[in-house]
Amino acid sequence: MRFPYGIADFAALIHEGYFYVDRTDRIPLIEEAGSQLLFLRPRRFGKSLWLSTLENYYDLARAADFERLFSGLKIGQNPTPLHNQYFVMRWDFSMVAPRGDADAIAALYDHLNGAIKAFIGRYQRYLPDDAIVLRDNALRSWQELLAAISQTPHKLYLLIDEYDNFANDVMASPLRGTGRYEELVQGEGTIKTLFKAVKSAASGQGLDRVFITGVSPVVLSDMTSGYNVAEDLSQRPRLHDLCGFTEVELRAALEATAAAHGLDATQVETALDLMRDFYNGYRFTSQREERVYNPTLALYFLKRLAEDGAFPERLLDDNLAMDRNRIQYVARLPHGETLVNRALNEREPLAVAQLVNRFGVQDMLTAPRDPDFLLTLLYYFGVLTLVGRDALGKLQLAIPNQVIRKLYVERLREQALPRYEDQEQRQVVVERFYATGDLGPLCDFLEQTYFKVFDNRDLRWSNELVVKTAFLVTLFNDAFYRMDSEPALGRGYGDLLLRVRPDMRQYALLDHLLEFKAVGLKAVELASAELAAKNREELRALPAVAEALQEAEIQLAGYRAVLERSGGEPLKLHTHAVVGIGLERLVW
Repeated sequence: MRFPYGIADFAALIHEGYFYVDRTDRIPLIEEAGSQLLFLRPRRFGKSLWLSTLENYYDLARAADFERLFSGLKIGQNPTPLHNQYFVMRWDFSMVAPRGDADAIAALYDHLNGAIKAFIGRYQRYLPDDAIVLRDNALRSWQELLAAISQTPHKLYLLIDEYDNFANDVMASPLRGTGRYEELVQGEGTIKTLFKAVKSAASGQGLDRVFITGVSPVVLSDMTSGYNVAEDLSQRPRLHDLCGFTEVELRAALEATAAAHGLDATQVETALDLMRDFYNGYRFTSQREERVYNPTLALYFLKRLAEDGAFPERLLDDNLAMDRNRIQYVARLPHGETLVNRALNEREPLAVAQLVNRFGVQDMLTAPRDPDFLLTLLYYFGVLTLVGRDALGKLQLAIPNQVIRKLYVERLREQALPRYEDQEQRQVVVERFYATGDLGPLCDFLEQTYFKVFDNRDLRWSNELVVKTAFLVTLFNDAFYRMDSEPALGRGYGDLLLRVRPDMRQYALLDHLLEFKAVGLKAVELASAELAAKNREELRALPAVAEALQEAEIQLAGYRAVLERSGGEPLKLHTHAVVGIGLERLVW
């Protein structure tokens, strides 16, 4: 099996025999849904490949290739009458450089004129001779293109990829991007004028269908009446997995890859279990329970397994690491820091009455006081996903998987431990803990560094959660461990389970289960100075602390029994009861 990591060319996938998950049966659904459509998904979720699929299906110049491309796919057994009936044009706004010295409008016009020039070359035999002349103003070129199309029996299908790339630039660099964005979109900006022209062309001027992809609805909101005709398919239940893989599909791919490399059924289950923790978890509609896997991450894993016969050492594809900038962006907004950090608490999922679908760049830059807006941003960015509804019927949102949790953890770690010396010391103490279970150096480190920063933030959390988050952020290491926050263990939930990755079990790494409690200064009847003066044996003897430790140990005994009964590969399990006192001292 050949896995097409980083390839978004549908024809290349089919012609060259790459792995392809067939979604062509959704083409009739999309035709029925409307003629001007919007489909939103996070970055690197296969949107460009879907546009390439539509391009190959509808392009009249590719009619001779239809059998070779689609005969083995679902739509090939029952094609719609519209297949290979359109001129197809594709605009990819990710190719329009909105930064640098080049004028943003000129860069956009160059891209549009380039697309029109390629269109002329592709469809020359269908068009009137010399009917289209490229103009410096690409909007005039567009009008000439439509006039030429109107002289033929065919109509145009327009595909627009990453339509919101300009807004994404504002998030990456607010100081540099805002002016260009306003010039392009707001008032009578060029993008607004362009989409007005698209809207007008769809009313009898030769444009029949439009399919737009992006990450968020922000640009369409800013354009208001400029383009208010697009129907949003992003949360339609039947299109939930249009981009993304199901577990059944991944299991089949893993079994085929395992057969080629002589891996046994246990290794297939181990691989699937690992992928489930790190890549699964995305849910884009409250009307479907099934979750989908990020296709880019899944293909990254499968390609490494197919080529090397082993799991990739790095489970985070570096091409997705930039999504950490999106988390950082939201954290900088008013109240964003509190909300972003609360996302790490799996015991209490964040909740919104409904996702916000009308907001512009100014909203993103200033963040209205409505928390639903901030949570919606994180949802569209793909760093939160739908997990259910609460008792009031509000939508619950949580971090989808371990890869995304790592992005949150790294952001928080850099903020809490900004110095090189801090990071160097952290590495020493956590590696000692991984191998020996010795909490002493780790707790010393947290008291002396992490808590000095952490307890001054406006977190509005329980103290126990602050302690747990400090350990999660400090210990997180996906190269060695599967870090499971709030694992379900029998009728309860553990606080933090570090389970050694199956491909790392031959090394000197222990499995760890930690249970956290917190007591305040009032409970121990000590002031901060008195607390600092006591050694740990004296702290353990305090009645409130001893009671908390005993409670944690009882819970851990029950959790250990559950883990030992669960079967599978035996764990080298060490359990740790940890009590934080006033966010200043730790005992265990």
